[in-house]
Amino acid sequence: MASKPRIHPVRWQPPPVDPLPAQPERPVTVVPMPGDGPEDVVVDAEGRLWTGLVDGRIVRASPDGTNPVVVADTGGRPLGLHVTRDGRVLVCDSHRGLLALDPASGRLEALVAEVDGRPLRFCSNVTETADGTIYFTESTSDFHFEHFLGAILEARSTGSLFRLTTDGTVTTVLDGLYFANGLTVTADESALVFAETMGRRLSKYWLSGDRAGTVTPLAVHLPAMPDNISTGSDGRIWTAFVTPVNPSAEGLMPRAPWIRQIIWRLPKRLQPKVVPEVWVVGFDADTGAVVGGVRTTRPDFGGVTGVVESAGRLWMSTIEFPALAYVEL
Repeated sequence: MASKPRIHPVRWQPPPVDPLPAQPERPVTVVPMPGDGPEDVVVDAEGRLWTGLVDGRIVRASPDGTNPVVVADTGGRPLGLHVTRDGRVLVCDSHRGLLALDPASGRLEALVAEVDGRPLRFCSNVTETADGTIYFTESTSDFHFEHFLGAILEARSTGSLFRLTTDGTVTTVLDGLYFANGLTVTADESALVFAETMGRRLSKYWLSGDRAGTVTPLAVHLPAMPDNISTGSDGRIWTAFVTPVNPSAEGLMPRAPWIRQIIWRLPKRLQPKVVPEVWVVGFDADTGAVVGGVRTTRPDFGGVTGVVESAGRLWMSTIEFPALAYVEL
């Protein structure tokens, strides 16, 4: 209890909830990993899977998820990953910022440890455009991953989207985001799509055309909290849903802030929890219409935090179990 940081909640009105079309209960294959909490999953040019564990280890596995090998250890908490065009693995680490991993040697290089003179607290997800520009999100500037619930209970818009250019310049693209999280480039590279977990929405930040530099909604009023996202082979935006909406928890947000301060002081077993469903939805990148997905439950996997399509399979990651999983597409 003494190690918990203080929170400073504000009154906030959560967005409404709109239902989505029902998703099929596809068979799920669970593949064990050598540690807990593989938060994201990405695929390299050889079809191999990469993920980061809660103890800091970065793991590479065969295309079928077997033979996991520890390639590096960040010493922090790796979250979102991205494989660059030159083969490096970009790593968002809550304690170390944005890192680049050489997959051959296992050497880690710090790319961004601070922004505007302050350390990154919760580097969350990262992507790259064709010209080598890197974009990355920070869920909150106030808490590390271990205290993510504190950021949710505060209901403050302290998330951001940043740009790292090839000359090393870091620029704030957007701030005031409600727990900025997943990030991907559309297939035509006209826009970035980013998720706000607490805001329960996907938005597009336009990179080109008449709308360049502006933000438009893609999917809003989602019935669950979106986490990491990726672009599928046909351009759809695969979205991991970590947990359905908790009406009781969200009902506290417009009420007196001191109620949430009390909840924050409670033992973990009494606080709101992730409901570990297997839930992934694909959204059309132009219209936001639902174009695929899966929703089911299993005793040994759920609380999906990452998703990537590879070789006819949809791979999923989680902070709730020591495993990855996939469904056949």
